[in-house]
Amino acid sequence: MVVSTVRPAVKQGEDGEGSVQVHQDPAMKIDGALVIAVYGKGGIGKSTTSSNLSAAFSRLGKRVLQIGCDPKHDSTFTLTKQMVPTVIDVLESVDFHSEELETNDFMFEGYNGVMCIEAGGPPAGSGCGGYVTGQTVNLLKEHHLLEDTDVVIFDVLGDVVCGGFAAPLQHAHYCLIVTANDFDSIFAMNRIVAAIQAKAKNYKVRLGGIIANRSEGTDQIDKFNDRVGLKTLAHFRSVDAIRRSRLKKCTVFEMDEEPEVATVQDEYIKLAQSMLDDVEPLLASPLKDREIFDLLGFD
Repeated sequence: MVVSTVRPAVKQGEDGEGSVQVHQDPAMKIDGALVIAVYGKGGIGKSTTSSNLSAAFSRLGKRVLQIGCDPKHDSTFTLTKQMVPTVIDVLESVDFHSEELETNDFMFEGYNGVMCIEAGGPPAGSGCGGYVTGQTVNLLKEHHLLEDTDVVIFDVLGDVVCGGFAAPLQHAHYCLIVTANDFDSIFAMNRIVAAIQAKAKNYKVRLGGIIANRSEGTDQIDKFNDRVGLKTLAHFRSVDAIRRSRLKKCTVFEMDEEPEVATVQDEYIKLAQSMLDDVEPLLASPLKDREIFDLLGFD
């Protein structure tokens, strides 16, 4: 398979001492749109958050593009009501001759006009997620699909463990981190903070803030935020309507009107508006693993 043998260009030492990172072509930068990358521990609700945030931006009259960066390609199904083919799948179908593709081969319209793309991923155990991100942005550029877009949201797989999955940070203005009020989620968040700070040395990406998800309280998140210099921008409690929206394959904005749903919808609109109002970039200082261990928990 072609994708498993293509070697993306890398540069050593550019994103931190001794690092080897996938390097995107500067010509492939995304101009004009507000670009947001959503990260967090695996299973924390990044796709739910990304899709509902995309829907909220669209409700504010913005032209939105959501890009799922996960081989499972399940980022956008609540927007499109289907599991759409991935960029890598459609490129492989034409032997990676992108000029043979039409826009509707890889981009699909979802709720309230949100445009949806699933980048997909390389075969398990081979290839690089950074290559996939680069191919997706390149395809969007070739088809002039970013010129009339107001907001681009990258929904990224898991926490940052390599340069490949950090690749969307090279395009983003802001990174939002989704976390729960528990040790494992905050531990993962700390690693993401470190990755963003490394990328910020050479790229425009900055920390936008934290989204507390599936948590009634935020005491541990607050403790971590105060220590490292972060800020919670939105708080979504464990509302059953959110869980049911995934099962119904729809956004929370399409759920039946009830008090708890209206509260969630309002929180997403508030979050979207705060990002449009040019949220203040955060300068955080990640902790050592032992410091997190000592910081979190109960006395």
